Amino acid sequence: MARQRIINGSPDEDPDDESPRPPLGPKVDFRPDDEKHDDELRPQRLEDIVGQRKVVERLRIMLDAAKKRQEPLGHVLFDGPPGLGKTTFATVIPKELGTDFQIASAPALTAPKDVLSYLTNASYGSVLFIDEIHRLPPAVEEFIYPAMEDFRVDISLGEGINARTINMPLKRFTMIGATTRSGMLTAPLRDRFVNRLHVDFYDEPDLAEIVQRNSRKLRTEIEPSASAEIARRSRGTPRKANNLLYWCRDYADSKAQGRITDDVARRALEMIEVDHVGLDELDRRYLMILINVFCGGPAGVQAIGHSMNCPADTLEDEIEPFLLRVGFLQRTPRGRIVTAAALAHLGITAPPDKPAQGSLF
Repeated sequence: MARQRIINGSPDEDPDDESPRPPLGPKVDFRPDDEKHDDELRPQRLEDIVGQRKVVERLRIMLDAAKKRQEPLGHVLFDGPPGLGKTTFATVIPKELGTDFQIASAPALTAPKDVLSYLTNASYGSVLFIDEIHRLPPAVEEFIYPAMEDFRVDISLGEGINARTINMPLKRFTMIGATTRSGMLTAPLRDRFVNRLHVDFYDEPDLAEIVQRNSRKLRTEIEPSASAEIARRSRGTPRKANNLLYWCRDYADSKAQGRITDDVARRALEMIEVDHVGLDELDRRYLMILINVFCGGPAGVQAIGHSMNCPADTLEDEIEPFLLRVGFLQRTPRGRIVTAAALAHLGITAPPDKPAQGSLF
């Protein structure tokens, strides 16, 4: 086994050790919705954010009013699909206000004691951001109600007749919540957020501008037509656009001297099987199974999941939303049905000799 030593605070292998090195791991499949690159390209100021003009304008007014009154900003709730910039807005707000910033994830807050340290460490006007806030356990949710409204927490010490309650005041702070499923929020929690902002999908020109700006951050030359091509296949989501840009940069560095042209972008995206609409291999497999196995539908999501060897909740959360948005799929009480637009996109004509009761064919 190779000996290790510490060089500049990190382990490194002993150069005198001649034992064989382990081979590099297998190539990991590219995922356009991976979050690992978000922090590197995330805007730092409100003026740097492209798109979401209504949200930006409302935030600008809210921040300006809070600065003039010299008061903490009211609690803010961002809702919308994943990858559209809710965390970006949450990180920009404290930088605009010049206040402290804490970030927590709701699934990690399993008990009131887990959130207590965040509340007691909050300074006046600071921001506490809770991601996926709809996943807060009921006990934690009840615990933060007085913290959000009255800026205090009630702590119980002891048990039985010897128990006593301590009322601990908190400094006025701003809580920011982000959720991808606003319908799962309880009404009492939703109503305690003074400002509620919905983040929607981006237009292609805005995505192309994001790709252009981020290519400059990555010091990569890209043609405007290539930016438009990446934006067209990003499903209206900046996260996917950024990750497709990373892939095109790697492809260009390997195959095209580091310059992303329209042709290079097309070849790179074809290699990972993302077509001009944004469908990837798993989306097309879903549609083909619905067409070939279930005659176009209707079919239940559980049956489709078994045919694809894929969990049903994965289909509902990752595949079906985009297919529904582009009009390639219908969800009916009887099941999923493929649309004529999907057949036209896949280049399939409905076979006349394949009737099925209630199906497209």
